[in-house]
Amino acid sequence: MSALRQRIVDLIRQEGPISIERYMALALGDPQHGYYMTRDPLGASGDFTTSPEISQMFGELIGLWCADLWLRAGQPSLSLVELGPGRGTLMSDVLRATRAVTGFHDALQVTLVEMSPVLGDIQRQNLTDAHPRIEWVPTIASLPQKPTIILANEFFDALPIRQFQKRNQSWHECLIGADEDGALVYGLASEPMKMSGPGGTEGDILEYAPISETIIRDLALHLVKQGGAGLVIDYGYTRSGFGDTLQALKAHEFVNPLDNPGEADLTVHVNFEALEHAAKQGGARTHGPITQADLLDRLGIETRADTLIRKASPQQAKDIQSARDRLTEPTAKGMGQLFKALALSHPEWPTPAGY
Repeated sequence: MSALRQRIVDLIRQEGPISIERYMALALGDPQHGYYMTRDPLGASGDFTTSPEISQMFGELIGLWCADLWLRAGQPSLSLVELGPGRGTLMSDVLRATRAVTGFHDALQVTLVEMSPVLGDIQRQNLTDAHPRIEWVPTIASLPQKPTIILANEFFDALPIRQFQKRNQSWHECLIGADEDGALVYGLASEPMKMSGPGGTEGDILEYAPISETIIRDLALHLVKQGGAGLVIDYGYTRSGFGDTLQALKAHEFVNPLDNPGEADLTVHVNFEALEHAAKQGGARTHGPITQADLLDRLGIETRADTLIRKASPQQAKDIQSARDRLTEPTAKGMGQLFKALALSHPEWPTPAGY
């Protein structure tokens, strides 16, 4: 039994079953054994791959999205922020694609919000010469007090959630306990929760992401106070509903979320309707959500792909076409429909490109 699993089992035996929210926080963020704190999870040798790792086109188009917005907003001194930057690939492509935009880099302070020491070190290596002013902060509470553009690609899917199941006409929180052999098991709280409005039928599961809603509300408050805009891209759904979306990935395969805490990536599908509502509560104007395919199409991915293909070898051209298809197609292997893009902005800032 791993050290983290033993710690979770001991915690349950001392305090009783724990919420899924607490389990995810320990499995992903425990300082010594948490998944994101101890490894590089990305790429073929890791557990999953993100859009920036699939193709440079993704980061290039997002970079031009940022520069276009900055130009139309009057070219202010700007904080460019990324939440959960992974290996730094997205920010590297953003900065490379915008280097030719006159004045943009001179106006920038780059801020990366990262809690993982392992990924932070990789980002420092990959972004050494990308920009002269890059800082790392652990939370959004440390964002610079100036106009801000925020990027969050596959950030919210890794934030802890709570789950509730309807039993006997009442909602009970889903909990995690341990059996006599130390295996982690699902269960339900005996006392029902007082919840109004969700409806549902017997056996339905309702997910609630309080941390995600708090973060997006705080980001909206920051944008309203300082000026700016944000772009959230993630896999998820645009209308609240019922269902269990908690999943675990290890070596690009789905595994049981309870088997090896700290050894597999835990994620959930993002409720974009809830994020949009929380952003509006913070005073921001919202745009979308739209599909990733629609956003990338409107930003010009076909034109960019054609430009790259003209300079490519036959095999490189095939790889570019394959990457474009994976980013935009609605197939099971494609990300075009499953991934959504929500923008939020200061009420008086220009409408972001693509919306």
